[in-house]
Order: sequence, then C-alpha cells, then structure tokens
Amino acid sequence: MKNAVYLFGFLAFFTLSTGIMFEFFHWPFAAILMLIGFVLLNFGFLPTLFYKLYKTQKIPS
Repeated sequence: MKNAVYLFGFLAFFTLSTGIMFEFFHWPFAAILMLIGFVLLNFGFLPTLFYKLYKTQKIPS
C-alpha cells in the first residue's frame, strides 16, 4: 500500500508539473497533461493516501 501511494503521488505531481511547464512555454498538449495530472491526483493519489491513513489509524478502546 505504501508503494501505491508513492507511485500515484509521483505520477500525479510529475504529470501535473510537466503540464504546467508545457503551459508556461506554450507547447502543445499542455491541457491534456494537466488534466491527466489532476485526474491522477484526485482519483488516484488522494484516495489511496486517505485509505492508508484510515487503515493505520489507532482506535483507542
């Protein structure tokens, strides 16, 4: 699970930052890269991160 969080995080932020760089230089496919980055961030990285945090949470009894 830890590797999945790192993988989704790296892919999301790398794709998003590459899209931002493409937008800055006015290169083609910038919007597509940013869209893919946001989708990976919102539907890949954040759910796996929150699931991992939920599963590792200690519940006092």
